[in-house]
Amino acid sequence: MTAEANPEPNDAIDVILTQWRRERPDLDLSAMGFLGRLSLLTRAVETRVDDMLASHGLGRGEFDVLAAIRRSGPPYTQIPSELSAALMMSRAGMTSRLDRLESAGLLQRSLDPADRRSFRVTLTDQGRAIIDATLTDHAATLNRLISGLAPEDVATMTRILRTMLDTVT
Repeated sequence: MTAEANPEPNDAIDVILTQWRRERPDLDLSAMGFLGRLSLLTRAVETRVDDMLASHGLGRGEFDVLAAIRRSGPPYTQIPSELSAALMMSRAGMTSRLDRLESAGLLQRSLDPADRRSFRVTLTDQGRAIIDATLTDHAATLNRLISGLAPEDVATMTRILRTMLDTVT
């Protein structure tokens, strides 16, 4: 018997589904159970990741910017419009993040020699050290969060989630 068909509530989602099945037995609620649990899982993961990032003095937005620059490879430099596009955010929002990171000494801006109307953003040595340490902890945190799953289950879930994302985006 699957958890969805189990009349005995096991978690908060089961309680909700049991109540809805009593009130609306005509509806297929399997998607509600699956996506409800996925939503709860996402929030739990985000909380743990946010706590880890905070231990490095970063928020999610700052981490995203530093990570985007770091993974671009040497010389760890990008222009703000590339970062805005890569992180799917407005240029005004990017400017605010860059201001905070520059004030913290994690990156520096300089005029782009190819286009003096534009700036280049480069990780400082301190910025590279922070993102490398944070990424190490981030990878460890995420691996701890999936440590209860068998590798084949991770592969199956990855395939399923990729298919779902293709369906909804």
